[in-house]
Amino acid sequence: MVYLAAILVYLFGLAVLAMSRAGKVKTEADFAVAGRSLSPWVMVCTMLAVWIGTGSIVGNAEQTYKDGMAALILPVGTFIGMILLSFIAARARNIEASSVPEIIGGRFGQCARALAVVSLIIAYMVIVSYQFNAGGAVLEVITAGRVNAQTATIIAAAFIILFTMLAGLMSLAYMDIVTGIIITVTLLITFPMYWFKAGGWSGMQQAFLAQGRACHTQFWGVYSPVTLINFCLPVFLLVLGDANQYQRIFASRNAKGATAAVTMMIFAALAIELLIIGCAWIASSMTPDPENGKYILIYAARHYLPLPLGCLFMITVVGIITSTANSFLLVPSTTFITDVYLNYIHPGADQKRTIFLSRLLVVIFGVIAYLVSLAFAESTGFFEKALYAFTIYGASITPTLVAAIVWPRATKAGAISSIASGTVMALLWSEARTLRALLPGEWSGLKAVLPAITVSTLALVIVSLLTRPAPAKTPATE
Repeated sequence: MVYLAAILVYLFGLAVLAMSRAGKVKTEADFAVAGRSLSPWVMVCTMLAVWIGTGSIVGNAEQTYKDGMAALILPVGTFIGMILLSFIAARARNIEASSVPEIIGGRFGQCARALAVVSLIIAYMVIVSYQFNAGGAVLEVITAGRVNAQTATIIAAAFIILFTMLAGLMSLAYMDIVTGIIITVTLLITFPMYWFKAGGWSGMQQAFLAQGRACHTQFWGVYSPVTLINFCLPVFLLVLGDANQYQRIFASRNAKGATAAVTMMIFAALAIELLIIGCAWIASSMTPDPENGKYILIYAARHYLPLPLGCLFMITVVGIITSTANSFLLVPSTTFITDVYLNYIHPGADQKRTIFLSRLLVVIFGVIAYLVSLAFAESTGFFEKALYAFTIYGASITPTLVAAIVWPRATKAGAISSIASGTVMALLWSEARTLRALLPGEWSGLKAVLPAITVSTLALVIVSLLTRPAPAKTPATE
């Protein structure tokens, strides 16, 4: 009950923060991009908190329990993606947009913009759904099963929806300062404690050997090339095109600040992801039961850490899940307002009405995300869910978004072809058993990401080269 009490105090503090910031939301820009007022320091904290989400703290940790030390290679997609994002951050900020589909629509027209909205909402509903599941998992673990998984997920979803609805990015950004600091400090303290508790390298080797998992101390040779593609490419594509990261870039005070923040994120995100995987790897050597390995870091915080540090770690996990879920829930609602409601339905709507509708959409999309969470089989892990959502988004939107910013030769027809083909391939590949059976050897286990991004990119390039670009001035040439 101590863990539960600590988390409730933390959540109460977040609620107070949200309510205190809610009164400062006067315009849709305040709700969607924090009034374009964020400093580089605040940007780094909020970008870190939204990126290091359930996919990292639960998904990557879960995969680390299965694969051991080799999982340390998983952040390579994040690292490369952040490097490339740092080169285009200034251009993206100078466009003065409020959403990713707005950039795409400004360059490639309304059809491309509408397709981008659909793809974004599909992918983000999946991402929000497993954030709800993760929040429920924390509650289930700390109550030792007294609150069942379904009830715990409903409680987590209700809190996340309410918090997001109150103040949008205006509250999330400043909440993320606290979360970002807690993440870093907690992991830096926790890693050496787990290391000494496990008996160092020799203790871990003996433990893994006794568990029949000797390969868990092996880095090279565990993952095949196909597996590395399946695991790392979706993350790379999401980083490079993630609407959450761009929303923070749009919220920066200026282009210089946006570039500085993304550059710092390259190293901050890599360090935190490696610490998460490292902690999960060490903790897994002390946890022979695979059922406990499913939520290895949550389980380890409760059983292997002193009570004060265990409480802090639980708070960290809850903060990460809450921040990520808030952000991935906020983006579809603000995107729908900007790219559908204000664009097609009521262009002259006043600020009071748009803020009200933004908050209403948070609730609607939150309910949809909860329903999506029920659609996955119980055996589907967080890591697998994350890669599925990242693939849909990355294959459909990332090539067109990057082209809108840096490739003047890209055309409207190319963009539409890219988004449509990438989305369809990402959704249908898992059903293409006959096609996969034709692939040689281990390549038959190829997930949708490589086929989808290949089709999407080829469609963009080939169709663009075969059609005439619009004569209008584009964001990439401004």
